[in-house]
Amino acid sequence: MSLSALSGSELSSICSVLQQPGDSFGNDASLEMMWAVRAYEHAEIYFNLLVSVDPLFLNLSTADDDIYKEFRKTFPALSVDVIVEEEIKSNESKAVWREFCNRFEGKVDDWNMATLLRLNCEKDVSESNTTIVPRIQFLAIEIARNREGLNSLLRSLFPRSKDESSCKGNS
Repeated sequence: MSLSALSGSELSSICSVLQQPGDSFGNDASLEMMWAVRAYEHAEIYFNLLVSVDPLFLNLSTADDDIYKEFRKTFPALSVDVIVEEEIKSNESKAVWREFCNRFEGKVDDWNMATLLRLNCEKDVSESNTTIVPRIQFLAIEIARNREGLNSLLRSLFPRSKDESSCKGNS
């Protein structure tokens, strides 16, 4: 249905509904399930990419250089090999992360979309090895892992057979 097909009173009703606070709508289980499926598929695709190509040469966005520079300027001592959830989700660190993330609003597509992050960079995607973070936080940590060589080990830990790999010369 097109908006032009709606009457003035119908448009007015829609406007009044859309002006309500988001939490008044409640959670739709089907939407949550669709998000979870999409997030898991994204995590699986990214992991398969990591074990197929050398992560040192992988670009995750057009802003990788800026993201990495800002990340290491803001979090110079943060170890990214094994993420401890309490270290990135405490009230104190959330404030610093929020400021970091907000720098990329309008610069990185879907910068605040919920994304699954592997906690231990040497392990596969699983319920026990993932946490939900904003996409820009995922990008910052994964770009650091790639540039610092931490994700390079995955290719030897999770070797792909020639049948699984469509990339030539990556065995």
